[in-house]
Amino acid sequence: MNEIGVREGAAATDPRPVDVVVVGAGQAGLSAAHHLRRVGLEPERDFLVLDHAPRPGGAWQFRWPSLTYGKVHGMHALPGMELTGADPDRPSSEVIAAYFDRYEQAFDLRVRRPVDVHRVREGDGGRLLVETSAGTWSTRALINATGTWDRPFWPRYPGQETFRGRQLHTAQYPGPEEFAGQRVVVVGGGASGTQHLMEIAPYAASTTWVTRRPPVYREGPFDENRGRAAVALVEERVRQGLAPLSVVSVTGLPVNDAIREARADGVLDRLPMFDRITETGVAWDDGREIEADVILWATGFRAAIDHLAPLRLREPGGGIRMEGTRAALDPRVHLVGYGPSASTIGANRAGRAAVRDIQRLLARDAVTVG
Repeated sequence: MNEIGVREGAAATDPRPVDVVVVGAGQAGLSAAHHLRRVGLEPERDFLVLDHAPRPGGAWQFRWPSLTYGKVHGMHALPGMELTGADPDRPSSEVIAAYFDRYEQAFDLRVRRPVDVHRVREGDGGRLLVETSAGTWSTRALINATGTWDRPFWPRYPGQETFRGRQLHTAQYPGPEEFAGQRVVVVGGGASGTQHLMEIAPYAASTTWVTRRPPVYREGPFDENRGRAAVALVEERVRQGLAPLSVVSVTGLPVNDAIREARADGVLDRLPMFDRITETGVAWDDGREIEADVILWATGFRAAIDHLAPLRLREPGGGIRMEGTRAALDPRVHLVGYGPSASTIGANRAGRAAVRDIQRLLARDAVTVG
């Protein structure tokens, strides 16, 4: 799912009216736009899709070249158009970006890009003002589909600023060849961390894997019951207004042949999290030290929702309390691709659910005006 850049800027002058603004054109945003069209709303006239990326593809277009389509876990087709015949050896960034492009054209979604959303704030007459680099819109409802890619999470550790080597995040991962002959520390126990390790190990002089918690491996198929249980855990957090966990974080690491081989070879031998960073590597309070040329932070992302700050939707727990896809404190605002819907299949369902709810909101508004 795609992100919208959040910057200070344009004043809200001469806002243009529209019923619904969709912010973000990744999986969740395109799903929502598709369902808006299905219920009879017209793009540009009734709803608008804004995307900060220069081209179609959501966050997928920024993935590293070695993440081929065949390595992607659980890519679910957008509603109304299957993704078929894709070459599994082609980079996922190319396959999925091309698919999203075809989808936008097939359903005439007319995504405006590149457009940065600066802020969303209260307007007149119960409307919201969406202030952007392309002007200001006045809307009756907002579907926020900004995902997480533009907000990589960088943990802070003592001595981090003294490290003489290179530090980078998954969002900047260039592929394994760049680490040839280097000593690499990979931080993070999720799918990205394990993928990076398995790719880098044949090229690097050495790899070290550190995580805050021991990894949890999941044997067997990820069936519907397991999926529902995982989503329920994330849903409970957002109902309480806590910062959401990703669905992946509560499912464990799926075991496949590559994982088994990497465990047998020692590539996935995990160490507990280090206590500090030195000029030449990482160190633990028990005296252990490991020298490194690179620290690769596979530490995940946070929701890109700073542009919603003027609406004061955040709870003391750090998240936005949700009722379905709707922000509990403002029924005009829906978040898709957030919390329990931060997966490709979840994003599709959330887009449909948000549009159903917004239909009811627009109908109530029409009755009130009438």
